[in-house]
Amino acid sequence: MKNKILFLILFIGITSNAQKNIYESKNFDDLSQEHKILAVLPFLTNLDLKGSITKKEMKELEEKEGYAVQNALETYFSQRKRKKKFSVEFQNTKNTNAILFQNAITYKNIDVYTVKQLCEVLKVDGIISGNLDLNILLSKGIPTASNFLDYFLGDSNYGRIGLKISDGISGKLLWKYEKKINKKSGKNTNDLIDRMMKLATRKFPYDREKKKERNKARS
Repeated sequence: MKNKILFLILFIGITSNAQKNIYESKNFDDLSQEHKILAVLPFLTNLDLKGSITKKEMKELEEKEGYAVQNALETYFSQRKRKKKFSVEFQNTKNTNAILFQNAITYKNIDVYTVKQLCEVLKVDGIISGNLDLNILLSKGIPTASNFLDYFLGDSNYGRIGLKISDGISGKLLWKYEKKINKKSGKNTNDLIDRMMKLATRKFPYDREKKKERNKARS
């Protein structure tokens, strides 16, 4: 019984913390009304790794981590989409990356393009993008050498992830979620994204149940 109560307290605390880190535009409903398909971009990554590593190697690793998050998000959305959890479709990331490449848009220069420009090139209604700050290689897994107290308290901060959704026509930010990365975040990139999105699922703006609640509130 004590263990169940402790788990419930921890779950409520984690969930409420996730909600505090979420921003949603007051104009979301109006701006996203016609959204049918979104594209997920590779995340812009900043690595701060210890040890001897060249600037070129660091850039290559940052790009690898950025694409790992893109792939993890696609996996999460695909699994949830099969259960008809979302009101929008998500462009296949291989197609997204191929179209970007065909238009000379690469990981190295994608940040100079506006949301509106990227949406026009990709022929989508909105963009899912984000930033990743890390002092480890998340794709290789979070270090497991720790004691129970470290895990319980969430010590060992490995960085931060920020995910955002932007509207293709206006270019405006619609939704944003930020989360610290530590030992409780997940064992690797896929695990992190899965846990992160599940915590934010009731706040994810394209969730079908959330959309029903919106429509009821507006009617």
